[in-house]
Order: sequence, then structure tokens, then C-alpha cells
Amino acid sequence: MTVSLTRVEHQKSVGAIKPRAVSRNARVGIFAPASPAEDERIQRGLAELRSLGLLPLDSFARNPHAYFSAPPEERLKHFLSLLQDPQIEALIALRGGYGSNYMLEAIWSLHSLDAKCILGYSDITSLQILLWQKFHWVGFYGPMVAAAFDAGANAAKGYNRASFEDAVFGAKNSWRIDLGGEAMVQRFAEGIVLGGCLTLVETSLGTPWELDTMGCILLLEDRGMKPWQIDRALMHLIQAGKFRSVRGVVLGEFPDCEPPVGGGADARAVCERILTPLGVPIVYGAAIGHTPRPMLTIPLGIRAKLVAEGAGTLEFLETAVTT
Repeated sequence: MTVSLTRVEHQKSVGAIKPRAVSRNARVGIFAPASPAEDERIQRGLAELRSLGLLPLDSFARNPHAYFSAPPEERLKHFLSLLQDPQIEALIALRGGYGSNYMLEAIWSLHSLDAKCILGYSDITSLQILLWQKFHWVGFYGPMVAAAFDAGANAAKGYNRASFEDAVFGAKNSWRIDLGGEAMVQRFAEGIVLGGCLTLVETSLGTPWELDTMGCILLLEDRGMKPWQIDRALMHLIQAGKFRSVRGVVLGEFPDCEPPVGGGADARAVCERILTPLGVPIVYGAAIGHTPRPMLTIPLGIRAKLVAEGAGTLEFLETAVTT
């Protein structure tokens, strides 16, 4: 059975603001909104971006402050400078960790910005949610300089090159991504793909930029959570009404989320118990976000068909960029 988009959801997608496709030899700005990274990993990631024909500009502040890459005002100033630089075609996050939330109120207060491709995952989820809720920008949930690009294309803890290129270069009007998971509930559905890191989706609740999940295919993944912490986060989202009109769910692998010593439910069992009663298609264990496999690049804010059969697929029904 396939669930189609409602008129309201279609209008939502049509109103999405897509960035321009990234061109070969494009200048891309590296921004560090959260935690610092090791220089060796930074250099490997920059070299990988150059191998893709991109010209990374690593002008971000290297001024570690507590557990941040730089003080909040420096991180914000640099991020906005990249957004406002007409020579920068895309922004790629250095890494996640923690700290993007310090920038949110200032960005929320802005009246307008020109859309650009912004790529990242984990802590970057909070920025992607705000930019979607405020400006309806399409975002890109995928590799970062020192968290996937540094390990290389199609390598363990690296990135999936085909999905990255399909998403940001915009060569195809429609394309398909094999999720590499397992169908937990076998069905089909269409919707706008939204979401990201479970912890950051949850912490958007109660803010002005709280994620509107109506009619979406909800992407959720994380790492290092105990099964009961995953349980609590999912229950919080359910009680906040965030699953009420969700069309489908794509779940990551939840690495480093083993049950306590002595047994008990693991991450998969928790997700199955809480989410299967929704009756929507669910794929568990996709190679998204925190994954030891080559990380997929998933556009957020465009229409897709979730096929929850076998390992699961996402069939994107439009480009994520304008050409």
C-alpha cells in the first residue's frame, strides 16, 4: 500500500527553497559550529574534497574554547560570512560534537538569507531544523570534513560517493538510495524527508524552530545512547505529537547503544516496540549519520518514496538543488 502526499504537504514541498547545485571546481566554505577536530583528520578531509574537484576554504577559527571550536561569537560570525560570500557555493561542517545551538537565536532573528547547500550531520541537525523551519531551506544530512570525508569514499567510516554526488551536484531529477537496513514494517509511503540526529530533533521541542513533522518521512539516528535513553527520547516525541501524522520512519544503526551488562532490550527492540504500532513503513539500520559503513547523503526537505522492503530504499522524486 502506498500513501500519497496530501495537498498541504505538496504545497509544503513546492515551497521548499533549494540551493543551487554545487559545480565542479566550486569554492566551498568549511564551518566549525560545534566541537574542534584533530588537524590530521582535517587535512585528510580537505584532501578528499579536493579529489572531488572542490576547492575547500578552511578559514574557520582554530581557537578552541572549552569544548567548542571557538567562542560562540566567532563561530556565528564565520558561519554568516560564508553564507553571505557570493563566491562560496556550499558550506560543509567540520564535525559535530556540541555547540551549534549557541548560534540559533541569532540566525532565527534574521529576516532573509540566500540559500546555499549546507552539509553535515549529528549536532548540525539543530541548524538544519532551524533553516528549514525559518527559511524552508533544503538541507543535506551527510559527511563532514573530519567525520567521514577524512576516511575516504566508499570506505569504512567514510562516505558513499554516489549519494553525495547525486544530492549536491544535481545530475538527476530523480534517484534512488539503497538504505542498507532492514524493513521493520513492510509498506510504502511518500512524504517530505526531515529529521536527523534523535537527540537534536528532541531538543528542538519547545523552541520557536520546533520541527514540524506533519506528513514527513522522519529520519532518526544517534549513537552512544543506552536503550532506555532511546526509549525516553522516542516516547517524548510521541507524547509531543511528533509521530501523529508521520508517513514513514528511517532509523539508523544506533552504534555504541548496547544494553547494560546482564542483558535487556537493545536499540532495535526498543524502536520496534515503540514505533511499529504506528503502522507506517519503517526501515531500521540504515547507513546514515553515525555509522561504521560508508555514510549516505540524504537531502532533507524534498519529496521521496520510502520502500520498506528488504534492505529498504528511498526514491527521491525531485532534485535537492536547482541547476
